[in-house]
Amino acid sequence: MTQALDQIFVLTKQWLLGFVPASAQPICSAILSVVPVLIGFPLLFAITTWLERKGLGRLQNRYGPNRTGPYGLFQPIADAIKSLTKEDIVPLTADHTVHFLAPVLLAAASFLGYAVLPIGRNMVLVNMNAGVLYFFAVGSVVELAVFMAGWSSRSKYSLLGAMRAIAQMISYEVPLVLASIVAIMQAGSLSTVAIVDKQAGYTGIWPHWFVFTPWGVVGFALFMIAATAESNRSPFDLPEGESEIIAGYYIEYSGFKFALFFLGEYLGMFATSGMAITLFLGGWSAPFSFLTWIPSYVWFFAKLLALIAGFIWIRGTLPRLRMDQLMSLAWEFILPMALLNMLDAGIWHFMPAGVLRWLVCTAIVAVPCVLLGQGLKRNKKFQVRTYQFAK
Repeated sequence: MTQALDQIFVLTKQWLLGFVPASAQPICSAILSVVPVLIGFPLLFAITTWLERKGLGRLQNRYGPNRTGPYGLFQPIADAIKSLTKEDIVPLTADHTVHFLAPVLLAAASFLGYAVLPIGRNMVLVNMNAGVLYFFAVGSVVELAVFMAGWSSRSKYSLLGAMRAIAQMISYEVPLVLASIVAIMQAGSLSTVAIVDKQAGYTGIWPHWFVFTPWGVVGFALFMIAATAESNRSPFDLPEGESEIIAGYYIEYSGFKFALFFLGEYLGMFATSGMAITLFLGGWSAPFSFLTWIPSYVWFFAKLLALIAGFIWIRGTLPRLRMDQLMSLAWEFILPMALLNMLDAGIWHFMPAGVLRWLVCTAIVAVPCVLLGQGLKRNKKFQVRTYQFAK
């Protein structure tokens, strides 16, 4: 019974394919696999927007949405209707074709990343040998979409916003990839399915998740910091700034096109969170051996919702960084730590198991973390602010 519940979606798909002629089964199989992703994650996006607005409201001592439906539950529907019916305004001098394609490309690139994420046992769209490489390759298309949006709008604010966003994304994409390499090293494979299988065992009740190692916890922390910056989430939401470049690269977008940018950012956040779960948190595996009776896909989405709650909490508590602070953090702290963490993972692999391995590997990442943090503090330049009133 437990196994049937765990595989209910796989069994349902096989049952439906039984009604289809053999010649059409490959196409129907692809459709039955892709459609739930195209429906499920946008639905999660709608739920997340409501949760985020309510959560931020509580953090800031206000109600949040509370007019449309009970507890404001219908607010995402109202937002969707508004986006679909709002006038689509395009600047007269804009490149209309590129202006239209930019949000479509960004949303499409965000969807493509889900192809290699195992959201449950035997529940992955494509089991690629180079799944992690594919994930980061399609994710890099987002930078192209951002540049298309900024350049095609024929606006100085849009172009400057796009350049700032691309600088941020490239700066944090490097440590994002390097942070994931430690999981690849330990699993010995680029396949997301193989990486999850490597973490699926238990010692007693405790799981073999990579995050429960010195290099794993550091890699997970670095990955999530870089993922936050890649998703343009607070405190790294520099691509838009009301007092500087207004809405950044999508200032000239309205209506449904703007909604596509909004959707793409959240889908990207879900995808990178899903990859973090796959690489460091055991994927769909249960946190304790006595909880394996709960369906695997439930654990994947529970971990995903926990990471989303973390994103919301951080947005409601941390102030926005300056651009120089953002770049310094990436190149002077996160990148060196990611490189040292790779060395740490290699030493962990070759040292015999025991207390000495834990002490050595912990020291290798802890000491440089303290020293690099002190270096960032010393490089801070404080100056007295002077205010002059208009005469």
